[in-house]
Amino acid sequence: MTEVEPIVFVVDDDLSVRRSTERLIRAAGLKVQTFTSAREFLKNPRPEGPACLVLDVRMPGLSGIELQRELTQSGINIPIIFITAHGDIPMTVRAMKAGAVEFLTKPFRSRGLLDAVRAAIERDRSAHKERSETGQLRERYEQLTPREREVMPRVAAGLLNKQVAGELATTERTIKFHRAHIMQKMGAESLADLVRMVEKLGVASQVK
Repeated sequence: MTEVEPIVFVVDDDLSVRRSTERLIRAAGLKVQTFTSAREFLKNPRPEGPACLVLDVRMPGLSGIELQRELTQSGINIPIIFITAHGDIPMTVRAMKAGAVEFLTKPFRSRGLLDAVRAAIERDRSAHKERSETGQLRERYEQLTPREREVMPRVAAGLLNKQVAGELATTERTIKFHRAHIMQKMGAESLADLVRMVEKLGVASQVK
């Protein structure tokens, strides 16, 4: 399956900054889309593929910091690179604590921005991959029977078949049967695989 082309969003009310940033990013071989305001950006549909946001801090209407907060509250995860001519230390600390990738002061070095953009896209690519894998894992987990969901975390916790059978008031043979089906349905090639799946799904807490 081919990955969707990464895109860089640039939000800045300064036309000259938008144009120069767009040229720089396009010259680096990346797709770019620009917006004059935070509200205009919010109206734009979120892409499926990796992306990052180059965001001015101070703009008319919704500021960059306020947009970052609104995106977080809406559950929209996109790496942000702040650019500003008026940065200060408290503002930078707030932005970074809220998950910003970088905070650049205008005029910034072209190399510095491109390095930050590439790092942000790679972060988002990894996040997309993680979400996709977890989603597929969740789909496989949903195919397990209620009893298999009880057996799975106990097997991953290292309990022997007879111990699992004792806890669930059934036979060792039945647990062996469930265990084989769990490994097959989850696509686990080893116990170590199953342990990682249980951790990612967050179902280990079912074990006493």
